[in-house]
Amino acid sequence: MNPQNHSILVRGPVLHFLADPGEGDDPACWQYFEDGALLIENGLIRRCGTWDAVLRDLPNTTRYTARLFDYHGKLIMPGLIDTHVHYPQMRVMGAFGRQLLDWLNEHTFPAEESFADPRVADATASFFLDRLLANGTTTASVYGTVHAHSVDAFFRAAQARKLRMLCGKVMMDRNCPTGLRDTAATSLEDCSALIERWHGKDRLRYSVTPRFAITSTPEQLQVAGELFRSRPDMHLQTHLSENLDEIRFVQQLFPDSKGYLDVYDRFGMLGRGAIYGHGIHMSEAERARMAETESAIAFCPTSNRFLGSGLFDYPASTAAGVKVGLASDVGGGTSLSLLRTLGAAYEVGQSLGQVLSPWRAWYLATLGGAKALALEDRIGNFAEGKEADFVVLSLQSPAELQFRAEYTTRIDERLFALMALGDDRSVHATHVLGECVHKALS
Repeated sequence: MNPQNHSILVRGPVLHFLADPGEGDDPACWQYFEDGALLIENGLIRRCGTWDAVLRDLPNTTRYTARLFDYHGKLIMPGLIDTHVHYPQMRVMGAFGRQLLDWLNEHTFPAEESFADPRVADATASFFLDRLLANGTTTASVYGTVHAHSVDAFFRAAQARKLRMLCGKVMMDRNCPTGLRDTAATSLEDCSALIERWHGKDRLRYSVTPRFAITSTPEQLQVAGELFRSRPDMHLQTHLSENLDEIRFVQQLFPDSKGYLDVYDRFGMLGRGAIYGHGIHMSEAERARMAETESAIAFCPTSNRFLGSGLFDYPASTAAGVKVGLASDVGGGTSLSLLRTLGAAYEVGQSLGQVLSPWRAWYLATLGGAKALALEDRIGNFAEGKEADFVVLSLQSPAELQFRAEYTTRIDERLFALMALGDDRSVHATHVLGECVHKALS
């Protein structure tokens, strides 16, 4: 094999999704190849299919010179996508919390104040991204802090790893500590400069990031909406209807609004590329408005349960036509592992009398997340021309998963075992643009 050749062949069981399988688990919505193959050229998918079919169509020069990754006995899937996560909150993950607003004041804000030191941002960004890759996550929608250099630190680290990432400077000009407070004018200045430096550079995208309506004045939300609408490929992320006390506070701050979503709507913050964390306590009219504007929701099951915020109704949202992605929401969330997060999503559904099948769950963590972030033209499955980010999953670890796997025969049984019992130990390898960037020790 020629290490200078830009062609890569990957062999092993391959699964990817073409569309949402829905509640009926439509088999036309996925492809599974027991002896599958990916042909990757210059970091992009060129072929996906059975090993025999892909090999048969290869020119001889490629067949004998391509680098080969053989993952027999594993499972190859598109890289996992985390649609809502706070990298500065790594240090408070697992901190005792009562409710959302208390937790923010007691843990989150002090942690984010430490990012006034650029060295803290640099060290945390590197640790965070390495842990994402160890968990099989290759794309995420990430919150920085109010400090512009927190976004610079994150994007530098992501760029060095050639990752497809979104990030933005948190905007807060009220109801927060003085050390984390900006203004409408300074947030416009900082965000504009960050957009110029980073948006569209390599695989990076900027996401306009007002924390939530409680911590932004109308003037700052106006700036957020204008920034979001300033470019057709701009992204926006914030929080919505996570906690009942939060919702009441928003209504007090914006008494003329028809509801929480309406606050954002009035400032032009809805649209394709906008994703809202949580969306637990939403009305049918709000879901309809999100669907109409192509806005998305990030489903954060571990965080919602950890902080007692409530249970997200995934079927109701998708039935209304809302795009939904999966999210760890660290540090309110308790793990960067989207396998563990899928297990929690299943349990949320069970608590509501709903069923999240393994087919729909893994769609949610891959192509569903790509659609929620308006990146489905770049990532999310193995369609020709998409970026070759993928994860290789093993059923050999942890020991409980291995034991369970010995008693499974169908792929859907194994998928469910992975989401019920798996974690970062189940990630055998992670590839970015075809290259292996993380490999398990055993």
